[in-house]
Amino acid sequence: MTHRCLLQMVLLLCFSTTALSRSYSLLRFQQRRSLAVCQKLLRQLPSTPQHCLEARMDFQMPEEMKQAQQFRKEDAILVIYEMLQQIFNILTRDFSSTGWSETIIEDLLEELYEQMNRLEPIQKEIMQKQNSTMGDTTVLHLRKYYFNLVQYLKFKEYNRCAWTVVRVQILRNFSFLTRLTGYLRD
Repeated sequence: MTHRCLLQMVLLLCFSTTALSRSYSLLRFQQRRSLAVCQKLLRQLPSTPQHCLEARMDFQMPEEMKQAQQFRKEDAILVIYEMLQQIFNILTRDFSSTGWSETIIEDLLEELYEQMNRLEPIQKEIMQKQNSTMGDTTVLHLRKYYFNLVQYLKFKEYNRCAWTVVRVQILRNFSFLTRLTGYLRD
């Protein structure tokens, strides 16, 4: 009887590990597809006028993002979720001076929202289980980075050049997001 129960527990443990790894593989696939769609949509927005190059700033992406090789998949989930949420919040601001298509922005926001919905249950589970991780520290640095982007937009009164600069930053963010998505492995 004991051996039979033990065998069932071992099989259950193997099955749950396999199910979790499959879900991370599926999540990685879905995220990569969705990130590619977001990048395509962002590139469809009108390009940078030459005179806007003077408005560029260095917003100082957190150093951890530039050296992301030390992330665990749990840290990557926290960071990806935070970045998507911050990008979503920025794109819901007043972009009327840009001449951008509202349809493209709505499609982009919908894609970001779907990504966050896929990640949210895992993100909440990670937050409940862990105390402090590298992902938590990176999230704090990211919040400062995105705060600076929003302050820049406000200071420039959401003008077209400011949005162009922020759009370039967001496109850059998607390359970081794609790299982080690679950590969602079995």
